Amino acid sequence: MKLTSALAGALVVALAGTGHAAGQSLLFIGNSFTFGSGSAARFYRNDTVTDLNNEGIGGVPALFKSFTQQAGLDYEVALETRGGVGIDFHLENKLGVIGRRGWDKVVAHGYSTLDQDKPRDPAKLVATSKQLADFLRARNPAVDLYLTATWSRADQTYPAKGAWAGQPIEQMGKDVRVAYDKAAAEAGAKVIPVGDAWNRAIQTNVADSNPYDGIDAGKINLWTFDNYHASVHGYYLEALMVFGSVTGRDPRSLGQNECSAYELGISTADAARLQQIAFDQLAATGPMTPNPLVLPKKVNPERCVTTGAR
Repeated sequence: MKLTSALAGALVVALAGTGHAAGQSLLFIGNSFTFGSGSAARFYRNDTVTDLNNEGIGGVPALFKSFTQQAGLDYEVALETRGGVGIDFHLENKLGVIGRRGWDKVVAHGYSTLDQDKPRDPAKLVATSKQLADFLRARNPAVDLYLTATWSRADQTYPAKGAWAGQPIEQMGKDVRVAYDKAAAEAGAKVIPVGDAWNRAIQTNVADSNPYDGIDAGKINLWTFDNYHASVHGYYLEALMVFGSVTGRDPRSLGQNECSAYELGISTADAARLQQIAFDQLAATGPMTPNPLVLPKKVNPERCVTTGAR
């Protein structure tokens, strides 16, 4: 009996020591800006993540998963998404799904105009972010909550009916960031400044500022065909920002031959430019140790190693 007890004790210690090896759980809660609407990212590598709604989504969560695998990190990635909604929808309809377990980390965002019924009004975002944080901490008091401040919508800026009509394209992203700063302060969360990264890409001439008048040669279109959602390049930049924010790793450490960019048809040059934008924005926001991957010679990119969800 004493031997059995000793073995049991040793097993408990061994299992406790492997907690990191088992990986951290990360849940994405969002809408079409998370699941990659309008791009090839939507169903990308959906076998590597767990869609709690069983809709076969890959999206930004699958890109994040790919980045972490390439970095040698172990994350158990899941997502709960619904198009055209804010955090209020998830609170009203999805807590039974979200609350089945405690999560180590959660990345969430609200509706793109802050409030679908009252564009530009941050009140609902601030209130629902706090409610979500309280719910998540009831399941795991140590959960890390990240709020993704989303990008300027061209369709809300250039057409006369837009909520940001007549203003510079960067303004919507700036206003959204201010709202998310308020929400994060109330919720005890961290902001992932995706909209700021989009603005930086535009201001540095990496990305085009106005898809309605054509795309300038050599520039990236971060929007897809509806000038609302992101293109595959836009979602790639979003995922890089999440990767850098959550892991603390330099997005450039993935290298220009990063395999998901290759699989999604993003050139090595564009992958490198977007990684640089993400690094610059993250470094401007907080501490970020530079660690770019520099290859001694040019090599061709290869497909990602296939691994399933866990």
